[in-house]
Amino acid sequence: MNTLKQGLKTGLLTTWKLGRIIFPITLIVTMLSQTVVMEWLTRVLSPLMGFIGLSGESAIPLVLGNVLNLYAAIGAMLTMDLTVKEVFILAVMLSFSHNLFVESAVAKQVGLSISIVLLVRIGLALISAWVINLVWQGGTEKASYGFVPSGGTENIEGYGAIALYGVESAVIGILQLAAIVIPIMIFIQVMKDLKWLPIFSRWMTPFTRMLGIHPNTSTTLAAGLTFGLAYGAGVMIQAVKEDGVSKKDLYLVFIFLVACHAVVEDTLIFAPLGIPLWPLLLVRLGVAILLTIAVAIVWNRLEKKQNQDYEAEETHEASYSQRS
Repeated sequence: MNTLKQGLKTGLLTTWKLGRIIFPITLIVTMLSQTVVMEWLTRVLSPLMGFIGLSGESAIPLVLGNVLNLYAAIGAMLTMDLTVKEVFILAVMLSFSHNLFVESAVAKQVGLSISIVLLVRIGLALISAWVINLVWQGGTEKASYGFVPSGGTENIEGYGAIALYGVESAVIGILQLAAIVIPIMIFIQVMKDLKWLPIFSRWMTPFTRMLGIHPNTSTTLAAGLTFGLAYGAGVMIQAVKEDGVSKKDLYLVFIFLVACHAVVEDTLIFAPLGIPLWPLLLVRLGVAILLTIAVAIVWNRLEKKQNQDYEAEETHEASYSQRS
């Protein structure tokens, strides 16, 4: 009974903490999506589309996906006549970079720099699109879409209707957050009380070692992989606080997760577009692993060099003191 009570308390507190961020951002962004701001952003981005193998109208799902969510982006794509190659490029880009406002704000709550999170996510999206466009010479046939997902874009007229739509979207977002975070927190509390977490950490040790991070990041890593940055943030915040995750490991975990989070949902969500899902998943997972390992190696070498310089300086000072 105490386990359930403690898990519920932690879940409610976490929902409140994240809800204070998610509600206003969702409200503002959803309302802006119904104004000329969205059209302006689309016009600004259109000239860049050709560089990464996309048509000008492809800017619309990119903007929608980044300022709103993947459902809005996919809803827009389903109304367009895009090629298979364009659809796959958009899917890869959006899998790396979407829902930037909410997920970046959440990352800040965990203790990360928003600028670094944005740089990694947008950078991965642009570089991956450029590489796919350069390497893949096919895919010029028109895309054949499957079933249409729930959600998407809506055309709302009138300031009152737009405001109501924004509030509804924000409230639904908070309710979805609570429905996911609270059960997770209760489950995590059960795992703690039954001493399952140490076992789970041991299972994850080979993978965390490969990434160059410590085993105490396993809960944070699993939460992000399973539930995503926004919904998994509750577990991440709690794990960082209780597991003593270092700043370095936290950045490495998030570098991995910004490339590959919510692997099941964020991959299956592209099924309506009719693209092969395994290549999309492998691209995300491969990029996440290679990027994290590369950053860990560089970071470790820089730390080693700093330690060597510090030791050399101390040795020099000791030698100077002896001569004096």
